[in-house]
Amino acid sequence: MEYRFVGEQVAGAPDWAYKNSGIKFHSQSPNTISKEQKLLVAVEAQLLGGNGVEGRPTGNVCTAGTHIEMRGKLITEHCTNSRSETYHNDQWVTVEIEVRENEKVIHRINGKIVLEYERPQLDDTDPFSKSLLDQGVPRMLNEGYIALQAESHPIEFRNIELMRLKTPALNTTN
Repeated sequence: MEYRFVGEQVAGAPDWAYKNSGIKFHSQSPNTISKEQKLLVAVEAQLLGGNGVEGRPTGNVCTAGTHIEMRGKLITEHCTNSRSETYHNDQWVTVEIEVRENEKVIHRINGKIVLEYERPQLDDTDPFSKSLLDQGVPRMLNEGYIALQAESHPIEFRNIELMRLKTPALNTTN
């Protein structure tokens, strides 16, 4: 898909929400969202825009009620930055998220790999994730809903495409 930030941020919005949006995947079912819940339990490919001066990578990963692994290490920080460039003004940016169930996730910005991780999973210390686990949702996430997020800055999306990836053939020779 492509995205761009346009216009001005909503008056009174927090500074962290400036040109901040995202693509949520492996998301919980809408009928499991609690009224008290402020964040959707999901993995997020975070989309950020620059302020015209400072560097600010896009295509980061943020984990609300979830964790990921990178090179075999459990990552519990809420957000992990990518290696992307900063995109200022209102230019269109292409983002591609390749999700191989629970095995591998790859973020691409304008065709370049900027982040890779694996094994998205529910965080059993988060009360909303714990509720999902209690309802029988598996800890290791390999499917779910997709949602587009907007914080407090106008954003436009276009050319949204979803493609089901073929599962690699299993080696059945002994």
